[in-house]
Amino acid sequence: MSLHVLEKLAETNPDCEIWWDSSPLVYEGWKASVLKDAPADKRAEWEAQLTRLFNAEDAANGKMGFRGVTTNPPLSLQAIQADPEFWAGEIRKIAAERNADDIEDIYWAVYLDVVRKGAALIRPVFDASNGKYGYVSGQVDPRFVTNRERMLAEGLQLAEIAPNVMVKIPGSKEGYEVIEELTARGISTNNTTSFTVPQYVACMNAVSRGLERAKAAGIDLSKWRSVITHMSSRLGNIGDLKAQADARGIALTADEILLGEMAVLKRAYRYGKENNHPSKMLQCSMRVQDEGPGGKASSGHIALIAGGDFVYTCPPGYIAQLMKAEDRLPAFDAGAIDTDASPELIEKLSRIPYFRQAYEFDGMKPEEFAYFGAFAATATEFAAATRKTVDFVAQSVEQLRRRVA
Repeated sequence: MSLHVLEKLAETNPDCEIWWDSSPLVYEGWKASVLKDAPADKRAEWEAQLTRLFNAEDAANGKMGFRGVTTNPPLSLQAIQADPEFWAGEIRKIAAERNADDIEDIYWAVYLDVVRKGAALIRPVFDASNGKYGYVSGQVDPRFVTNRERMLAEGLQLAEIAPNVMVKIPGSKEGYEVIEELTARGISTNNTTSFTVPQYVACMNAVSRGLERAKAAGIDLSKWRSVITHMSSRLGNIGDLKAQADARGIALTADEILLGEMAVLKRAYRYGKENNHPSKMLQCSMRVQDEGPGGKASSGHIALIAGGDFVYTCPPGYIAQLMKAEDRLPAFDAGAIDTDASPELIEKLSRIPYFRQAYEFDGMKPEEFAYFGAFAATATEFAAATRKTVDFVAQSVEQLRRRVA
């Protein structure tokens, strides 16, 4: 039996977890597309690997290679686009039962339904593991990342869907206030749109305050979890790092940017370990560097932290890239988590204000989190995907109105 690349990564630490970064509703269709294009000599191996990672029959019996599932607005949009006729029908059904003039209300009901169906699909995994695995993350509306009251209300709605729904909250000042409140109620959370050490420390502090309140109130925390997301390649590639480096005449290679992204993650990871914090760091937004057939391939976003007990949440495209390059990827080193970027590189990167904001414990104040370059760019992207989903809902409602007329 040949192991999938991600199964090999999981072997570097028994507590590390591989998650699926998309709705479980799209997995079978994606798997079929991967196998259709697989090399003939790989097809049988790949089918066995992908079946081990997830199949509905095993999930129904409480077994799943993936330990959890994350979703966000772009990924939920993909789930809807994967079966537009079904979801258009669902939207029209919901609209007929609600105020068809309130498109936003219908959109939110549809989003909750996407989360509900995904959570139900893997609920047996949650039950079989006594709440350790089998979570689906559902995200509050990314158009309102500084609206505390709205995020809290939506977070509570998401949590009501099922016990295996983990609520995704953005890494804004207001988001951490919501994380504290949800934690105080025993609700599991996933801190998203987070990139920097100051954010991770703020999240850990919010979780700690919430746990103190929960314990004082006698809240059952036996099936509570907290993960803190590091959006790795987004930190170095969609914020202000390159522009600020160029403005200062500092040349950065792709490898130096990657090492800087991992230095931020390792600093937060070690801080959590030193303080015995119950939150678990989650690595996402990984990339594969691939020179193509016959050339070298690597994915430093996982290789450089192998051996740590991270959650790795992997989107379909990234998994497919790993599989195409599997024979050219170097073996994982379980000691990689203990290695560091050179002091010279950290000194070089620290000449850039953007990196200092991300790396230093006091790099930012909480009220600055929502204006950090990578946060602002990601929030804009997620808000745009949400607007597209809202418009899909609007078009479906328009079709219903034409039918009625």
